[in-house]
Amino acid sequence: MTIAIHRRRFLSATGSAFGALALSGCMTRGNMATSSARAVSSFDGYGPLVKDPNGLLDLPEGFTYRLISSLGDAMSDGGTVPDKADGMGCLPLPGGEIALVRNHELVPDDAPGGTIASGYDRVGGRQVLPGGTTTLVLDAETLAVKREYRSLAGTIRNCSGGVTPWNSWLTCEEFVSKADQLGEGKLGKDHGWVFEVPAGAPGLVDPVPLKAMGRFNHEAACVDPATGYVYLTEDRGDGVLYRFIPQTPGKLHEGGRLQAMIVSGIADTRNWEGPAMPVGQSYTVDWLDLADVDAPGDDLRMRAAARGAALVARGEGIHMGTDELYVCSTNGGAKKLGQIFKLVPGRGRRADTVELFFESEREDQFNYGDNLTVGPNGHLIVCEDQYTDVVDNHLRGITPGGRAYDFGKLDMQTELAGGCFSPDGKWFFVNAYSPTRTIAITGPWAA
Repeated sequence: MTIAIHRRRFLSATGSAFGALALSGCMTRGNMATSSARAVSSFDGYGPLVKDPNGLLDLPEGFTYRLISSLGDAMSDGGTVPDKADGMGCLPLPGGEIALVRNHELVPDDAPGGTIASGYDRVGGRQVLPGGTTTLVLDAETLAVKREYRSLAGTIRNCSGGVTPWNSWLTCEEFVSKADQLGEGKLGKDHGWVFEVPAGAPGLVDPVPLKAMGRFNHEAACVDPATGYVYLTEDRGDGVLYRFIPQTPGKLHEGGRLQAMIVSGIADTRNWEGPAMPVGQSYTVDWLDLADVDAPGDDLRMRAAARGAALVARGEGIHMGTDELYVCSTNGGAKKLGQIFKLVPGRGRRADTVELFFESEREDQFNYGDNLTVGPNGHLIVCEDQYTDVVDNHLRGITPGGRAYDFGKLDMQTELAGGCFSPDGKWFFVNAYSPTRTIAITGPWAA
C-alpha cells in the first residue's frame, strides 16, 4: 500500500481532524504486506545462520548489519548513551531523516549517562531518575547518525511501547510504585504510566503521564490507524489485554475510556492447565469498561478478571499488521515457551475477534518471545528474552501462515529488544539490551 493510499484510508476512516495528523506520521508497517507474501506457504526461512566473526549477531547468508549506537557513545546533548536499551520505534522526519526513539529500562540506581536537566520524577527531590528514552536521528539513506540525545527522563523501567500514526512514540513504564516507595528521600510521584515522545522533539519533552490509559505494569502499545484506539499489554503472569478509546483520536492527553478484553467462552488464554484455546480457532471479543484506572493497589487486572476479562500470560510486544494486530505472550502455552495472538478489530462493522495464532512447542521454534514487529512482507520478527544462566537469544521469524524460522542469533549474553523496520522497509533495527547496542540489518527480504 502506498503512503498516499494509506493517508486517504486514514482520513476517510477517522475524519479530517484526526486524519490530518497522519500526514506527518509513519505508515503501519504491515500495510505493505502483499497477497503474494501470504500465498507463499512454502517459505521456511532464509537458510542457516552464518557465524559472525565479530561475535555480535549471526544472520543468514546475504544479510548484513551495521552497529549504529553503543553504550557510552558521546551524544550531541553532552551525555553518553545509557544502558538497558529496550523497546524502540522508527519514525520518519522531514529532510530525508528518520528517528529511532529508544527506551532505556533503567531503575533509580542505574547510571544515567550524564547529568539530566529535567524529568518526570527525582529521587528524594534531587537527581532526576535515569529511566526514559533517547532519540537517534539518522540519514534515511546512509544511516549516518546526525544527532543523538535524551528525549524523556525521570521515569522507571521504560520497557517497550509503540509508534503512533501521528508520528510519536508511546513509552511504557513496567514498574508500579507502592505507597511505601514514596516520601522523603524516596520517589516523589506515582509510577506505572505511559508517556508520549514526538519523533521530532529536539530534546527533553515535557513528561506528562497519560493517566487515563491506566496505571499498571505496562509493556507495549499499538494504535489502530483506522480508529485511533490504543491496545496495551501488561507484563504479568495474570495480566489482561487493554484497549484505550481516546476522547479525541490522536490527542491522548485529553483522556478517554480504558477497557479490558473479554473472549467469548475463554476465561484463560494461557493454556497452562490444558488446551483451552486451540491454535487457529477464532473467538468473538467484547470489551469491559474499567473504573479507577489509576489503581493505587495495582489491582486493575484483578478487578478486570473478576468481571470476565481473559487472562493473558505476560503480555509483551504488540504490533499492527494490515487489519489485525499481533500480541506476544512470553510464557503462555502448554510448554510455557510463548504464544502469539491475532486480534482483528471489527471497527464498528462487525465484532472484534481473536485467535491463538502461534504457540511454541519447542525451544527452537520460539523461546520466551518479547518485543515483536510485523515486517513489510507480513512476516513477524520476534525478539527472544530467555532467563537461563547462559542465554541463547534469537530473532525468530514467523510467516503469515504461522511457520517459525530462525532469522538471527545474538552472541552476547543479553536479550534482544526493540525490533522495528525503517519506513521504506529496507532496514530492520534491533537492540542488544545490555550493554546497549543498536543494530541495523538489511538483506534479501522475502517478498
